[in-house]
Amino acid sequence: MFRKVHLYLTVLCAGITTAILIVMSLLYLYLSEKELYENQFRSFQNDINTIATSLEQQSVISMEWLSKMEARGGYAFYALDNGIPFLYNRLTSMSGSSEIRRLLDDCLEIYQNDYAYSYMLETDAANGSPYNTCVHSEFPFNPTGKKHEYHVSVIELNRGTSSLQLLVLSPLDFLREQIARQRIRFLLIDCAAILLLSLFSFFFTGKLLKPVIESRKKQTEFVAAASHELRTPLAVILSAAECCRDADVEKQTRFLDTIRQEGDILTNLVNDMLTLSASDSQRFSCHPAPVELDTLVINTYEAFEPLAAEKKLSLTITLPEESLPNCTADADRIVQLLSILLHNALSYTPEGGSIGLALSHKKNRFYLVVSDTGIGISPEDKKKIFDRFYRAEKSRSAKGHFGLGLSVAAEIVKLHHGSISVADRPGGGSVFTVMLP
Repeated sequence: MFRKVHLYLTVLCAGITTAILIVMSLLYLYLSEKELYENQFRSFQNDINTIATSLEQQSVISMEWLSKMEARGGYAFYALDNGIPFLYNRLTSMSGSSEIRRLLDDCLEIYQNDYAYSYMLETDAANGSPYNTCVHSEFPFNPTGKKHEYHVSVIELNRGTSSLQLLVLSPLDFLREQIARQRIRFLLIDCAAILLLSLFSFFFTGKLLKPVIESRKKQTEFVAAASHELRTPLAVILSAAECCRDADVEKQTRFLDTIRQEGDILTNLVNDMLTLSASDSQRFSCHPAPVELDTLVINTYEAFEPLAAEKKLSLTITLPEESLPNCTADADRIVQLLSILLHNALSYTPEGGSIGLALSHKKNRFYLVVSDTGIGISPEDKKKIFDRFYRAEKSRSAKGHFGLGLSVAAEIVKLHHGSISVADRPGGGSVFTVMLP
């Protein structure tokens, strides 16, 4: 399931970024190409201004001058004197070809239909006479219907009764090649970017899903472990209840005691599971308030002292001599935390051993320490001791312990923004240290 989700998220993430990249690339290409054509057209107009100015200064239009102007800009010239084509038109290789001649004729027709009359009127209005004038008009020419194939200019020079028309045709092949190369570069860049975005999306979505996968895995393990732990006491309860049917009063009493004990075990297990579930769903209640930690430690010590004496264990308490400031914490949760640590110490410390409960205050931090002379914890198990349903070894799997107590303790410490750690006690045993800010 997660593999499909990973794939879908990768496609979605890469698809969105790819769409944005393509749209931005197309927009840039459109604006860039538009600017290139506009710049080319303005450059063409500047060249025509230069040619028109030079043409006005020529008393005689020579073939050498026409050839020089034509070669300078890569243009095709077509000249008419009073409507009669120049001999130059037939001699030049470019304008002399039938295809170019046809294009030039089409350009001249467009000029006569769309531009010549308006210029004549403007000239008349400005000068009052059509004589001794030089006007020119530039326009795009697209004989095949495609955009930006040629730039065309018609220069019309009137001197008395003589009229000279010079048609200039500028192919845009170089500009189209430049734009084609730019498009290819953008295509290659976009393809590389899409590939990198896809790889990044695959890696990034994998990182995003990793906590979800780990949470699902832990949830599955939690349910499996909880089911396993619930099965044993339930089986004992059902078996004892079945045996009660045919047992005498004395045996029924023992069976009922067994049912009661297993029921208490189930209650503790369910309570721990509910606590951890509330922590996972951010519903773990905590009501911090100023509390006197030394008072809580003394009360907890007094509550566990009879249990330690019953198991023939020595329980000691160590408190600082100076008065301590109040600690902002949930008193009930701190008592629950100490109870878990002391209960574990009582369960795993052999008869005749000792258990220590200590409180200290250093650099605005409170330290709660529970030490024992029990069987200890191996270095490998220290890394997992706070995991749910984890029990280091069979010797630590005392009845009524399901591997949830230390998980609950860790959640309480986390809720108070503190830390909890475990270390070996010199001479054997374990030392649990809780730091509270």
